[in-house]
Amino acid sequence: MRNIAIEHYSRPVTDQKIEIVERKGLGHPDQICDSIMDGVSVGLCKAYMEKCGKILHHNVDKGFLASGAVKLAFNGGKVTEPMQFIFGDRATYKTDQGSIPVDEIAIDTAKEWLRENLRFVDPNEHVRYQVEIKRGSAELTDIFSRESDGLLGANDTSVGVGFAPLTPTEQVALETEQFINGEQFKKKFPEAGEDVKVMAMRENDELLVTVALAFVDRFVSDETDYFSKKREILGSVTDFISNKHSSHFKDIGVDINTLDVRGRGMNGIYMTVTGTSLEDADSGQVGRGNRANGIIAFNRPSTLEAAAGKNPVSHVGKIYNVLSHRIANRVVENVEGVEEVYIWLLSQIGTPIDQPAKAAAQVALKQGYGMEEVEKFIYEEMNNELANIDKFCDQLAKGKIPVS
Repeated sequence: MRNIAIEHYSRPVTDQKIEIVERKGLGHPDQICDSIMDGVSVGLCKAYMEKCGKILHHNVDKGFLASGAVKLAFNGGKVTEPMQFIFGDRATYKTDQGSIPVDEIAIDTAKEWLRENLRFVDPNEHVRYQVEIKRGSAELTDIFSRESDGLLGANDTSVGVGFAPLTPTEQVALETEQFINGEQFKKKFPEAGEDVKVMAMRENDELLVTVALAFVDRFVSDETDYFSKKREILGSVTDFISNKHSSHFKDIGVDINTLDVRGRGMNGIYMTVTGTSLEDADSGQVGRGNRANGIIAFNRPSTLEAAAGKNPVSHVGKIYNVLSHRIANRVVENVEGVEEVYIWLLSQIGTPIDQPAKAAAQVALKQGYGMEEVEKFIYEEMNNELANIDKFCDQLAKGKIPVS
């Protein structure tokens, strides 16, 4: 038996007057940090398994990207000062079976991710790397020697929270960024960089979407060309949102790069050399990107925990925050009558991760349904996911489940 509680609530997000949702894109500095540091964790897990047959203590959820400097120019500028990636936190460097090349794994992971995801960032020329990952504390490291029934104890007292389903506004924020950073969009509009941020605001049934999109200077000949290309992109993005979501909103408005001012040259347009503001305008930090389900939903409960980079076998800041969204989706998919659900998972440090101090569900029901009709099935979904948490953690360790 697990400590599971289920309660009813009556006001889904879609019934609220104002709803605001953010999605940070692939090339946003914060999202770059999250993606790379979680990749470092996956790389460490692989190395530990190959060397020792099990995952060892590490938490690399502290990382910082410092911006560099560029010289912008129509038809192509250049990077004049490289960006800097600082890797932080804790990992196991030495084992009875030999040493683990933690620093090498961190830098190689970063270079590979940058090479595969940012078209105009040269990971050797445009970025410097500084590894500040240290050895872990004795007590937290010792958790990895206290395995019971194949599971470790939680290494923190923390809360994870997830919800389902996504509202139409949340879907717009998520899908719009994915559309802009999709392969077909980039072929049609190569001037569109990877640094994209989407802010969707719904007031009653009216939707306003504001997009920040870094343009790449080598594809823009002058200011007139910039505004012409921006107009074409705006039309494409507006058509995409309208075609997919017009049934949900009475009116849809889309704006792109609202800081732009004609007549000011480079000072009045959002232009980059590399397709990301990281080059000279913004820095990045782990935990400031999207939440575990890929969006930042301001009407929803959330946690300050950064899932990216935490180890996937004992750190509940990662496990519970990702798992809670998974459970919420399972409940909505499999339990008839559920309109919206929130899942809360509370850990107690040292307690096996499949036995949270409290697992709770808050449920909004569709008209005509009562709690007595759904409570048993919700309990079963929650209990089943917790009973199979070892399989879930294995998928996390292999990088098969996104965390932001």
